[in-house]
Amino acid sequence: MKAIVNGKLILKDRIVEGKALLYTDVIEGIVDADKVPADAEIIDAAGKYVAPGLIDLHIHGYLGKDVCDGSVESMKTICEGIVKNGVTGFLPTTMTGGMDVIIKALETCRSLMEESKTWNGTTILGVHAEGPFINTKKKGAQNPEYILVPSAEFVKEYADVIRIISLAPEMDVDFKEITKMRKETDVVVSMGHTDADYETAMASTNVGVRHATHLFNAMSPLAHRNPGVVGAALNSDVTVELIVDTFHVNPALYNMVYKLKGDKLCFITDCLPAGGLPEGEYTLGGQKFVSKGIECRLPDGTIAGSILALNKGVWNVYTNSDIPLYECVNCASLNPANAIGIGNKKGSLEVGKDADIIITDCEFNVEKTIIGGTVRYGA
Repeated sequence: MKAIVNGKLILKDRIVEGKALLYTDVIEGIVDADKVPADAEIIDAAGKYVAPGLIDLHIHGYLGKDVCDGSVESMKTICEGIVKNGVTGFLPTTMTGGMDVIIKALETCRSLMEESKTWNGTTILGVHAEGPFINTKKKGAQNPEYILVPSAEFVKEYADVIRIISLAPEMDVDFKEITKMRKETDVVVSMGHTDADYETAMASTNVGVRHATHLFNAMSPLAHRNPGVVGAALNSDVTVELIVDTFHVNPALYNMVYKLKGDKLCFITDCLPAGGLPEGEYTLGGQKFVSKGIECRLPDGTIAGSILALNKGVWNVYTNSDIPLYECVNCASLNPANAIGIGNKKGSLEVGKDADIIITDCEFNVEKTIIGGTVRYGA
């Protein structure tokens, strides 16, 4: 038995002090400080925050490595990098590229999912396949050369590793492929890189779309006569991703989106291989981009992903909104866990859930990351 004492425990509905968190490989209980078993191994949080591990549903790379490299070395580097940001589980995210590249990345991640549980790094929970079933009009930083029409057969073949598939619903005539994905797999179908109108987007949520990829970005916007995909995402029951780097979405919208989506809101990084590295020129899915400040852009000025660390994203929202800190943490832990169907095991400090725990300072800088009860990072 292990115990974290003298910390501010961030629970899903409040922050408590004067309690101890007991755990083995799972959360065993929250008890008064004087009720810690005498033989427990003690970690003194020294007044710092103790929170559930963070879950990033959308991240392309880190420390110069790209998920689409399809290599074990790249995946280990990414995992060992983002564990320092408090991420205890994530979905490596592929780009629209050649099917050989996408398949190699999927198969590499598939082969590493179990092994990653033993690494001194973040656990691979599956893959977010962003494309190639998107709309050229909203391709963003995706390569239009490789865009294809949606295929349920492809998704079915990799349904054991794909957790989210981002696609443009308007590219699926009569929603035949989306319907098949919903009926024959557990993969979460997400509308993203889409130019659908409001009516089409809403109709797609009735046949299988359950998620929206990086809300506001690479989708038809909200307008008063055409609410677009943004309007459909806000006006339906789908979960939504939000890139919380303060650049992709103006912080003035954080309160509004939270009020509309509540526990359906998931913070993501959409981090590129430049994450954790100095400014400069890098590549993503074979395309060059420039990282400068908090912005990443293709040579033509097109906005790409971010260099955000998820713990920083939590703090960005907390310091730029009226949202309580525990709810900001939910948006980066419990809500993403629920979105991909693992909220019964991960995402909060509840008895019986996996002991995925982080300890952070007063500004949410991560000092210790624990996965399955084992310390994987300690600053």
